Amino acid sequence: MFSIFKSDPSKKLRKEYDAKLEQGMQAQRKGDIKSYAMLSAEAEKIWSEIETLEAKKAK
Repeated sequence: MFSIFKSDPSKKLRKEYDAKLEQGMQAQRKGDIKSYAMLSAEAEKIWSEIETLEAKKAK
């Protein structure tokens, strides 16, 4: 009944994902490839969590 008031965890993860990609892009522009690689790896982890949540939601 009150499911419309529950927050969507994938929405929060998507914001984090977008933020990591933005930070990675800025690091790459500055020439800091090591930070770019670390931020990209973190973004990939977040994306896999999003996919897992979406798969559970689809069931």
